Order: sequence, then structure tokens, then C-alpha cells
Amino acid sequence: MKDEYIKISNLQKTYYTGSGPVKVLKGIDLTVRKGEIFGIIGFSGVGKSTLARCINRLENPDCGSIIVGGVDILKLSKKELLRERRKIGMIFQAFNLFEAKTVYRNISYPLEISGIPRREIKKRVMEAAELVGLSDKLEAYPEGLSGGQKQRVGIARALVNKPDLLLSDEATSALDPQTTLQILDLLKEINRTTGITILMITHELDAIRYTCERMAVLEDGKIIETGYVRDIFSNPHSRTGSIFTRVYTEFQRTAALEYGGGI
Repeated sequence: MKDEYIKISNLQKTYYTGSGPVKVLKGIDLTVRKGEIFGIIGFSGVGKSTLARCINRLENPDCGSIIVGGVDILKLSKKELLRERRKIGMIFQAFNLFEAKTVYRNISYPLEISGIPRREIKKRVMEAAELVGLSDKLEAYPEGLSGGQKQRVGIARALVNKPDLLLSDEATSALDPQTTLQILDLLKEINRTTGITILMITHELDAIRYTCERMAVLEDGKIIETGYVRDIFSNPHSRTGSIFTRVYTEFQRTAALEYGGGI
């Protein structure tokens, strides 16, 4: 594929519980182009977050391969992995902020542990804070922020290392609609101006349709459908895709009736 950036082959992951093994990823095959915003959608519990955590090896899969920018993530030594992770930013579903640190220190944390000079840290933190609209909150603490502001801190922290890949794991699921739109616009603008590749993992159809050109549908630990967003929305070929698009269409119809005073 032209400009192929991420190539995942036969990725499998099993968790071992008191009740026995639970296979979460059952042979993921996926290709993402360099510089695109690619969406992955699926119901809760199908392995979306596990897939994200395997890509940057916060979880070690059972087998398979994950090639990012020509580098096989699963073959890296611990030292090599730490270096490669700087090229991969991640926005978690939870905010994961340090409550005892200011916004500035939360954003600067990845740079501090990497030994970046203080002057460069300040420059990057200021740039990231401005990108997400938090320039006036750098001395605040997380407890004094709204949910939307907390997520913006998480996004700034993910971007402060100037990564080549951004993993967005349900980044807007806890935000109100207006803030969600602002964050999606921000991600689109960052993608447009920097060329960063964004993997958007979510259950929110609106986010996928608004932001992505291509998408994949994850069901029962496997990618069962991949294609252009417009094609999957208009003619899904999977059970999950059909359910999502039917629900989306019904929501759109109901919203249009309410807005127009039909009900």
C-alpha cells in the first residue's frame, strides 16, 4: 500500500484470569497509511483498548507483528522501546493526570524523564498548551479543572514529544458535545499542519464520521471490515457495522425531528 505506515499482522493477545484464559485479540490484521486519521470502531469489550496498548507495547501480545514506520515494535529491546515510544503519543480513555502536579508539570513530565533541557521543555510545553487552549491554566492543578480541560492536558502531554503517531483511545467519550467538536477540530488541524498519523479508537460514530476518511470495524477480537467511512456507513458488510450505522441513522432522524419541531 502506498505510504504504508502501520502494518499489523496476526496480532493475538490472551489474558489469564482465575476463571481461565480469555483471548481478547484473535488475529488482528490492519494497515494504516502515513499521515491519515484512521478510525477503529467497536462495542465495549471487543479489544479496542488492548489493541492500542499493544501498539506501543504497554501490553505484550502473544504473537504477531506490529510494524510502525518500518520498525517492528515487538522486536525492540527495552532501551530501544523507550526510545521508540517517544515517537508514539497516547491519549487515554481516563485522564491519568498527576493530581499533585500543576498542568505545566503534567504536560512536561514526558520531557523531564527523557532528560530534555529545561529551556526546551518550557518551549514545548508552552506550544502544546497553546494548541489545546490551556495557556492560562499552566499553574492550575487537575482538581480545579473541568473534565474537558483535564482531557486537554492529556492531549497536550501526548503531543509534547512531537510524536509521529498519536493513539487516541476513546479520547472524547467523557466530554460534552461542544468540547468534543473542539477536540476533534484540534486533532484534524494538528494532522493537517504536522502530518502526524492518528489512530482514533472509539465507539462514537459521530467522531469517526467527522474526523476520519477510512475506518475499520472490530468485532470479537478481529478486524472484520475495513474501508472508507462513507462506504461502510452507506453499505456495511458486518453485523457490528450494520448495528452502528442503524443506530447512527436513527439518532440522526430523531435529532432532525426534534430540531424541526416534528415531535
